[in-house]
Amino acid sequence: MKLHFTKMHGTGNDYVYVNLFEQEVKNPEELAVRVSDRHFGIGSDGLILIAPSETADCRMIMYNADGSEGAMCGNGIRCVAKYAYERGIVGDSHITVETKSGVKTLELTVEKQTVTAVRVNMGKAVLEPEKIPVLAGGDSFIAKKITVAGREYEVTCVSMGNPHCVVFMRDIDALDLEKLGPEFENHELFPDRINTEFVEVVDSHTLRMRVWERGSGETISCGTGTCASTVAAVLNGYCRQGEEIEVQIRGGKLYDTYLESGEVLMRGPATIVFDGEMEL
Repeated sequence: MKLHFTKMHGTGNDYVYVNLFEQEVKNPEELAVRVSDRHFGIGSDGLILIAPSETADCRMIMYNADGSEGAMCGNGIRCVAKYAYERGIVGDSHITVETKSGVKTLELTVEKQTVTAVRVNMGKAVLEPEKIPVLAGGDSFIAKKITVAGREYEVTCVSMGNPHCVVFMRDIDALDLEKLGPEFENHELFPDRINTEFVEVVDSHTLRMRVWERGSGETISCGTGTCASTVAAVLNGYCRQGEEIEVQIRGGKLYDTYLESGEVLMRGPATIVFDGEMEL
């Protein structure tokens, strides 16, 4: 069997995209593990399927590199929108995409029939611990101290369709995330595991971020992670609500705005790397 795919990335967060309008995938969990392997497969942070939807222009189904299904992917959904427009699945620069965390609306910047940037309404940030989920009471989990690997950290937890734990600190480049990341991911407070962002505040409009994603390890970009970091920065008084924040990640830059309504807008690029065919 031949698998036709497209390799795409959003600020370095790369996935293998498969068009289910044209072909069938029977075991996506196993396929995700196979294609993600950078020695024996294609090499990616996971697998994203683009499928028909009854409630939106198309549906995004996302799998991490370990085969676990994710609820949302900010960089991935921008690439889905670019693919859908440029490959003729949709013909409008305003697109809706169904995800496991709801239907998202996207606005495309198009130049000569090529999508050069995408802005996504990521929906409302969820702050209630039980909905993130975090095993804690109260209405929010903001600037709370927890102990991880024998050290105390002050964290803020937010869900952007995926659960996130944001830690503000200095000198994020010196962190050994191969050791520290799994300790956060599998902490007893987080029953569904968690994505963790380590964030350095540059100024009131600029953040630097490294991220450890559950199921994938350290990645050079995470769209929902930059959104969660922006929300946390506003909640902790580092940035102002309603103003666009530049979040610098290893794969590039994303631009996020935490609106007064509680919704988060994310703006950034989407890039096609190549089309290919894999024998299964």
